[in-house]
Amino acid sequence: MIPNLLRVEKNEDSTVSRLHIQKEMQNENKEKGEPALSANKPHISVRNLNVYLSKNHILKNVSLDIPDKAITCIIGPSGCGKTTLLKTFNRLLQNSTDVKIEGEVLVDGENIHGSKVEVENIRKKMGLLSQRPCPLPMSIYDNIAYGPRIHGIRRKKTLNIIVEKYLKEAGLWDEVKDRLKSPANSLSIGQQQRLCMARGLAVKPEIILGDEATSALDPISSKKIEELFVKLRDQYSIVLVTHTLRQARRIADYVIFMYLGEVVEAGPASEIFSNPKEKLTKEYLDGYFS
Repeated sequence: MIPNLLRVEKNEDSTVSRLHIQKEMQNENKEKGEPALSANKPHISVRNLNVYLSKNHILKNVSLDIPDKAITCIIGPSGCGKTTLLKTFNRLLQNSTDVKIEGEVLVDGENIHGSKVEVENIRKKMGLLSQRPCPLPMSIYDNIAYGPRIHGIRRKKTLNIIVEKYLKEAGLWDEVKDRLKSPANSLSIGQQQRLCMARGLAVKPEIILGDEATSALDPISSKKIEELFVKLRDQYSIVLVTHTLRQARRIADYVIFMYLGEVVEAGPASEIFSNPKEKLTKEYLDGYFS
């Protein structure tokens, strides 16, 4: 088990000593290919991950732990590798050509990039909420029932229960219960995003991935999605890519700061935002670059 960061005492000599020990621990962990900070119980563990797109080295020796039953926000400037990292968690990078992946991404202890892994089983574990909502071209009801039907559920009464349950979890039931047969694209963008969330939850994933899930929404809809993430954090491991520092400050339990394809710093949100250990992290949080 990787030790927690040492608390800094008020005594100046003690502070220097402890920070020195902490730095040595971080350097040792990097040499071993271990994450800089241990989470509670890791749900996803990344070890020495390198990703190449064509000849471009996108992710560089990434090692970290994603905690179970918590909200993890991946932050950093545009082009730093946040979305690429997220896509390694559900193997969406396999859909791209000229991709080379080295290292491991362990989900529940299984390397999901192993040659014998069934991609469908991995993706079933993860619900993905993309930047813009993508409702299926069918009714509100059928959007939610789609996944359960694929997995063999046909009984109307059971599907009714599922549809109501997950629309309620997504905070959408009261808004759509009287028009379930209406086309999903008749909903507002904010409602469509919550519908997509409900559709993903209906196949009972373990992990929710969000790639700038609120960036296309108005402030009211964004707030509803954030509240939904907070409500669901006790049931799912939630991993969000966000450019909005205010959002990460509001809802993150853990934070990963990336820069130029590398993890600069990772840890509890309270520590990252109040006392970042790396100068680059502090400069980003202070707005020197974005």
